[in-house]
Amino acid sequence: MSSRLEILEANLASALREKSVRLVCATGELTIEIAAADAVEVCRTLRDRAGLQFEQLTDLCGVDYSDYKEGAWQGKRYAVVYHLLSVALNQRVRVKAFVEDDEFPVIPTAVGIWPSANWYEREAFDLFGIMFDGHPDLRRILTDYGFVGHPFRKDFPVIGNVEMRYDPDQKRVVYQPVSIELRNNVPRIIRDEGVHGIKLN
Repeated sequence: MSSRLEILEANLASALREKSVRLVCATGELTIEIAAADAVEVCRTLRDRAGLQFEQLTDLCGVDYSDYKEGAWQGKRYAVVYHLLSVALNQRVRVKAFVEDDEFPVIPTAVGIWPSANWYEREAFDLFGIMFDGHPDLRRILTDYGFVGHPFRKDFPVIGNVEMRYDPDQKRVVYQPVSIELRNNVPRIIRDEGVHGIKLN
């Protein structure tokens, strides 16, 4: 690990103390795992604390771990991942917060800390169904307003539930049940210790 990463790791450990569930350094990047309930406090500390100064949220996304490690994952199903950048100190960190309730995933919004979180959180809500408590305008952003379900969840059918098309007789867009035959032609990626390859089913 480089001295810059070691300094950042020490600063993070000092600033977050018991708020950090786990701190991992892999492939030259630091990832902090935190509790969802501590998200706002941790994010504010990361933005405001001298030696950290992560003033920019470069990305926020949802993750569904339900089929992680071929279904061997025993932890919480949903996580929200924040990618932060300190322009002033030229350093980056990743923050991962696992959401407690798999049935109704909720985490506090980060919009009050980084306004750029607004559309990122709407995307995570739309695609994963993760609710952001306190968000000023939490509604779908990528799918149609009448869309049912959350398409990035692992249990969402790859072909979807409905299809839409323009009906020339009715002169409007109509929705109908999917008529595509269910099939799996996605390559399966196998990753072992230091070995990367693709295995087709």
